[in-house]
Amino acid sequence: MPGNPTPEQVDRFILDNIDSVPHLESLLMLWTGRSTRWTAAGLASRLYVPAEAAQKILQELAQRELIAAIPEIPAQYCYQSKSEQLDRMMEAVDSTYRRELVRISNLIHSKASRAVREFAKAFRFTKEQD
Repeated sequence: MPGNPTPEQVDRFILDNIDSVPHLESLLMLWTGRSTRWTAAGLASRLYVPAEAAQKILQELAQRELIAAIPEIPAQYCYQSKSEQLDRMMEAVDSTYRRELVRISNLIHSKASRAVREFAKAFRFTKEQD
């Protein structure tokens, strides 16, 4: 993905990596506050969600390698640049969400949950090679 991501690439990134609006807002908080280490409690207070929900979101984003987990007590998380491509994508996602909050929120709400998508994958048939 040379250059800046297209709107279609931004939408695909969101559809592939973001399960909910709190997931997106968490990722963007860590992106915009790259010098800050976040705990689940700190993030929960900013997002107005329970600490357990914030912890789950942070763990899921770390599993997708969108953020880094810092092994401390309590666990801390931060955005850690993996590549220039991801940094450009995050900049585009942040800008798009600021301009098109309703459209991006609807995009996230319109997709099936990750669990439903994973379950459906088990039933996909592929055409047999002759």
